[in-house]
Amino acid sequence: MAGLRLGGYAGEIIVYDRNPGKMRALRRDVRVEVAADLKSAVLRGGMLIVAVRPGSVAGMLEEIEACGVRVPKVCVSLAAGVPLRELRGRLGARWVRAMPSPVCRVGRGLTALSFERGVTRSERRRVRELFERVGAVLEIPEKQLDAFTAVYSSSHGYHALATLAKVGEDFGLDRATALTAAAHALGDGILYWRNSGKKLTELLQEAATPGGIAAATMSAMDESGYARAVKKGIRAGIRQARLNARG
Repeated sequence: MAGLRLGGYAGEIIVYDRNPGKMRALRRDVRVEVAADLKSAVLRGGMLIVAVRPGSVAGMLEEIEACGVRVPKVCVSLAAGVPLRELRGRLGARWVRAMPSPVCRVGRGLTALSFERGVTRSERRRVRELFERVGAVLEIPEKQLDAFTAVYSSSHGYHALATLAKVGEDFGLDRATALTAAAHALGDGILYWRNSGKKLTELLQEAATPGGIAAATMSAMDESGYARAVKKGIRAGIRQARLNARG
């Protein structure tokens, strides 16, 4: 919602949440319309976005059904791991799964979309245009969503940044210098890859000059099982997404 406002979206955003404090904060910070109850939120909305924890999706849908009101034709679920087969037919709507990055709040995010069969071309365009306001959008098969969710998380950047900075401190850098160096190592490298048009393999070859510092560093990290550790982490993330979906 913050990203939508930052991106110039001036339409009405209607929010309902059981937590009154959260709704007050959203109204203050993001300029949303707070619904008095779930029924009025559903009635006023042109697109329904369900943004609750995976284990709460079924209960939320039951609450909406109990309202006895007509639901928007297109509904979007942001719940990780909850498959379209569990949403299909619910609320009499056509469903879309969306996985937006938290970085969408500053307009630099990435969202993956998977559409239920039957979602019309105009409805697809409408959903895509909404999420394009907060960053890049990819349409991918649903079977890839769990892996995407585990791979694309901005937490990888934070984790790598914290780890690299800590190692810099271990080797004598002060905290501020270590953090600055690590941030530039990660951020500048990715920015250059995005803007240069070069292939990642080319940049790795450029960086890994034989006998150079980068070559020695990367070689030692690979020998220590860097790729295996990342693969193990992603596998754990995918497994957790599927466990969350089971409630």
